[in-house]
Amino acid sequence: MRIKNWGIFGFVAGYHLLLIALFPFYIAHFSWSSLVLMLITFSLAGISITAGYHRLFSHKSYEANPFYEWVVLITSTLAIQASALRWSNDHRLHHSFVDTDKDPYSIKKGFWYAHILWLFDFNEPINPRIVGDLLKNPRVMFQDKYYGWLTLAVNAAVFGIGCLFMHPWAALVGGVILRVFAIQHCTWLINSLAHTWGAKTYSQELSAVDNAVLAFFTFGEGYHNYHHAIANDYRNGVRWYQFDPTKWLIWTASKIGLTKNLRSINKIRVQQTLVSKDKELFLKRISKEFDETAAQLRHKLEELSAAFEEKAGALTNKLKELKEATAERRKLLILEVRQLQKELHILWKSWISLSQFTVKKYSIAY
Repeated sequence: MRIKNWGIFGFVAGYHLLLIALFPFYIAHFSWSSLVLMLITFSLAGISITAGYHRLFSHKSYEANPFYEWVVLITSTLAIQASALRWSNDHRLHHSFVDTDKDPYSIKKGFWYAHILWLFDFNEPINPRIVGDLLKNPRVMFQDKYYGWLTLAVNAAVFGIGCLFMHPWAALVGGVILRVFAIQHCTWLINSLAHTWGAKTYSQELSAVDNAVLAFFTFGEGYHNYHHAIANDYRNGVRWYQFDPTKWLIWTASKIGLTKNLRSINKIRVQQTLVSKDKELFLKRISKEFDETAAQLRHKLEELSAAFEEKAGALTNKLKELKEATAERRKLLILEVRQLQKELHILWKSWISLSQFTVKKYSIAY
């Protein structure tokens, strides 16, 4: 790999070396207040990236009022991950060309390339066709134009506030350098580890995986297999027990008028989408296979996907009917809904097994 972005390389390498050099001074002047400052600014930086850069600006999974946008655009400078315009441009490319040569941080180029090396190599200009909506957003454009000054001002303010409560070395290392190190590597782990180690809960053909441990350190972003399967859902953790504070923040903000039009997909629709996408991909990948197994597999894919679509449609209709039914009619409908749910669950498990067999049998890249 040839380094193209020397400025980014110098910044990243510089703060890593500075952290190593100054860490002994941080330990010598350590105070619990410095740790608190680090955790607070880490949280503000992380949530502004996940809720703002990622789910709002990159995927438009919900809408926000100007005040909300200003807050995330300013606090995001604590992460020092480029402007929302640049970040969203690269991330939309990632989703459009995931796992191909056009993917800015493709895992196919290796773990460390996806994690950090892509920053020094990828330098395509911002494409107006990709981020045309953001080019019309005056707040996003203001942040992009003055990103350097905003970043300097916000981080200098954190350092200055820290100096009021702790030694300057503790404020500098704990309040700024260590926080930048932590939040950047946590974000980069989504590009690397969340495409390497975890469960393919929803879609077998994707390199993205669900990793609950990583979700804890990335404010819910670790449920990456679901996110790549259904990218425009404002949630990443869709189950009630999954740790996704970004989802909780967006939902809470909607209750006080800061956000609206939260996009989410119910479980049935999620599974229908995945079955349709998987079938299309599998049939395309094995279209040139002419052995008996491939012929049988094509038949099973068509048959099982049709059965799933039919059963999902029936269940959706029954659920709609249930909402408007009389008390007497509801009792019968509830029994019918439960039976359809059981049958759909069996079909879903069969589809997962068939998907896993297809991927393994024909070495389909994912």
